[in-house]
Amino acid sequence: MNAILIQEAGGPEVLQLRQLPPPPSAAHEVLVRVQAAGINRPDVLMRQGKYAGSGDVAGLVPGLEIAGTVVQCGAQATRWHPGDAVCALLPAGGYAEYAVVDARHCLPVPAGLSMVEAAALPETVFTVWHNVFQRGNLQPGETLLVHGGSSGIGTTAIQLAKALGSRVAITAGDTAKCAACRALGADWAINYKTEDFEEVLQSEGVDVVLDMIGGDYIAKNLRLLKDDGRLVFVNAMQGGKGEFNALEVMRRRLSITGSTLRPRSAEFKAALAAEVEKHVWPIIAAGVFRPVIYKTFPLAEAAAAHALMESSAHIGKIVLEVGGEAAR
Repeated sequence: MNAILIQEAGGPEVLQLRQLPPPPSAAHEVLVRVQAAGINRPDVLMRQGKYAGSGDVAGLVPGLEIAGTVVQCGAQATRWHPGDAVCALLPAGGYAEYAVVDARHCLPVPAGLSMVEAAALPETVFTVWHNVFQRGNLQPGETLLVHGGSSGIGTTAIQLAKALGSRVAITAGDTAKCAACRALGADWAINYKTEDFEEVLQSEGVDVVLDMIGGDYIAKNLRLLKDDGRLVFVNAMQGGKGEFNALEVMRRRLSITGSTLRPRSAEFKAALAAEVEKHVWPIIAAGVFRPVIYKTFPLAEAAAAHALMESSAHIGKIVLEVGGEAAR
């Protein structure tokens, strides 16, 4: 099979197309003929050798989410059958023509979505559901602030929060990105290059912050939170350190939390997949939420896809088309 290998930790150019044997599957796994694979920020960090727990990345096939067709099922993978269209979360191996996946981490491709759209769901939706709605406990009528609103995570968080009855504020880096977020339902879209999000939202306050920036945003986020507010980290692109007043956290009963998905146990991911299927798949079926696809690349151009991801010029998701029918 064709697959993308990380030759060594480094820039996009270390992603090379190679021929490999299809991976063997265990009893609890399914073998999937991949038709599309999503690109995510952790893929970039993994390629750079900076993702926590990734170890030596030389020889690794990256890729945390795929969509495709089941071709083989292990003895314990009784839910699925050859020919089933699935999308799936995996710890690595998605940038390839075949991938093995824990059967519990697969979900059916929602009706009406292409394989490209389905491949843009697992990593992003699992991350948003766990961090915004489980850890952040966002409730109807509350206000969510999303930093990086035009990212795959951001565009997902906007749509799901609005679908479930919350108000949403976002930050983004230009007017086009802000307009795109407003079109998805954001109530406030703040260009962080021309406005201070703390000043804009000071009189409103927010209940939950989904932050992938860190750095000097940390103190601002905490000051913006209402009493009993929750700050949730999914990344810290400007650094993980920030100063804040612990006494103020205590006085206003603020919560600071966060998570990374890849290192979690297979059992945790299986339970999260079940929750996502129960709560998010009906929203997709109702036509209220749909992944935003910015651009697709053929598998052989994975390096170009990573360069685009690193540029942050995109709005929504970047996806690799692996199979010839990926866009159908």
